[in-house]
Amino acid sequence: MNSVRSETAGESSKSDASEQRGPDPALADKWIKSFLQHLSADRGASIYTQRNYQQALVEFHRWHRGERGQPPDWKGLQRDDFRAYVRFLGRGKLSRAAIQLRFSALRSFYKHLVRHGLVTASPIRNLALPKLEKRLPKFLTVEQMLDLLKAPLKPLETPRKPGASGRPITASVCYRDVAILETIYSCGLRISELCGLAAEDIDWGERLVRVRGKGRKERLVPIGEHALAAIRNYWSTLERASMGNAPVFLSHNGHAGPVKPRILQQRLKRHLAAVGLDPQLTPHKLRHSYATHLLDAGADLRSVQELLGHAHLVTTQVYTHLTTDRLKRAYDEAHPRA
Repeated sequence: MNSVRSETAGESSKSDASEQRGPDPALADKWIKSFLQHLSADRGASIYTQRNYQQALVEFHRWHRGERGQPPDWKGLQRDDFRAYVRFLGRGKLSRAAIQLRFSALRSFYKHLVRHGLVTASPIRNLALPKLEKRLPKFLTVEQMLDLLKAPLKPLETPRKPGASGRPITASVCYRDVAILETIYSCGLRISELCGLAAEDIDWGERLVRVRGKGRKERLVPIGEHALAAIRNYWSTLERASMGNAPVFLSHNGHAGPVKPRILQQRLKRHLAAVGLDPQLTPHKLRHSYATHLLDAGADLRSVQELLGHAHLVTTQVYTHLTTDRLKRAYDEAHPRA
């Protein structure tokens, strides 16, 4: 999910300066505090969802104070109040996706208020929002993916030049990165799911991995022999193999903590550049590649939905556009009457 911090709603510099003098009053709001606690403790939302939803509510709270001169009365707000907010966000030249994200947070927030009896219905329900642009997920071809899987070992194949800047990359880090890429591609994991894997989550005999997804939902995902072999190779470079609840993939400096998403993203950029691919591609694009390659090979949509951990089939259906385009091209190229 894109962070709401990446785009601002265009508040005045005067307002920004006043907010920077101390904690935002929104964070003292009883219901916002209750909702954020619910996200963390009850729903087990990811740190990214918690951060984005908090920022979305803080922004709305800030807008209401500036526009109406007082904090929002959640019980008394009407649909017209939120229509005015949509117009405000539009004037700030936010993307449609950024506006949708803010209202996703507000929609979940009002569901929380309904459950607690503060309101009987959400004023946001069925509110018309700008439609999202149709963007197909980017993915790597099978050949590109195979090239990427070989990239982490390149530093071991090329002698380090005398006087080269920076610390040398250890064999352990190289083999770890291979294992990480193989596991993401083999299992279609989100970056948070991969970083949260523990040694005990791998069933070596059945070749399955227990994955903790969004909202603390668990699923079992098959893992291929190539990924398992890569993990074994990586563990063989460590002083001792991971066991029990120890992380499968350790941090870059070999400490006992799990590898961090930020480090994983930085390493991926290097590997992409090393094989001539776009370094702006994210780890999530490897998940897109996993889903697309499964469907291309004949996997059914329902199975791919379960493997990805999607709650709704419509989320998975975006990948069918990619496979449909491929089939159309094959038809045009092969059919004599196309």
